[in-house]
Amino acid sequence: MSSSELLLTLNNKALNLLQEDADKIEKLIEVQMENLTTRQCPLYEEVLDTQMYGLSREVDFAKRAGLITDLAGKQIISKLERNLAELYEALNQKK
Repeated sequence: MSSSELLLTLNNKALNLLQEDADKIEKLIEVQMENLTTRQCPLYEEVLDTQMYGLSREVDFAKRAGLITDLAGKQIISKLERNLAELYEALNQKK
């Protein structure tokens, strides 16, 4: 396996792992959107915030290590941030 093939394999693996973690957070957001009842439970919001922070650190590491592009990292985080903003907006409207 050449070094360029190895790098491509590592890039794909890093991107797939980050996407798997993003999908887990996405699922948490979807469950919350379906229920819209746990706003009074700050623990759920804290879990989402902690998960988002952790993912942002993973993305930052992968970018610094040259495993993913800056654009790919921003796309992963931006999508989740938009969904999280929609969730918080829906929760605020429910109040």
